[in-house]
Amino acid sequence: MKTRADIYGQEAAELLREISMYPGLSEKQLIRFHPGKEDKVRNLLVHLQRQGRTALAETGGYFPQGEHTRAADAGLIRSVWILLDFIDRVEFHSPSDFPVKLLFFSAGNMYEVVYVAAGQETLIAQALRQYRQGESRRIVLVEDAGQIPLLDFPDISGFCMVGPDGKVSYYKKTGGM
Repeated sequence: MKTRADIYGQEAAELLREISMYPGLSEKQLIRFHPGKEDKVRNLLVHLQRQGRTALAETGGYFPQGEHTRAADAGLIRSVWILLDFIDRVEFHSPSDFPVKLLFFSAGNMYEVVYVAAGQETLIAQALRQYRQGESRRIVLVEDAGQIPLLDFPDISGFCMVGPDGKVSYYKKTGGM
């Protein structure tokens, strides 16, 4: 007979991994990592809090215990919404280093999600011109559509914006906005 730990152990470990990799994710985002298991994820989040392994910040984001006092990386949290649009086809995902917020593999291709805060267009474009071309496809997350004409660097597959509700809108530079 399987114990509760046997049944929920793998899901709890995956949930803790996601919270550790992307501190500050909302319950809604964590549920999207596990389609069809909404109730199980909610129950596990409560259980992990009771165990003292995670903490729910005032902002509504989940953090590994002890890290909830720091602010979440808003660019990373918004980038995760893009990852979640592809999650059913993702083979691997991980946070990354500046200027890339996260990367994931899907269908043999590597995708990088690049977050460009307003006013950082020149900095990000210059940094990404230094990278070798052709290694990945870049999805560029902007705060405002007016940033798109200011961005030009290799391997851009498209642009997007994330609404407050997590809805992602995708754009092409050459196509009409």
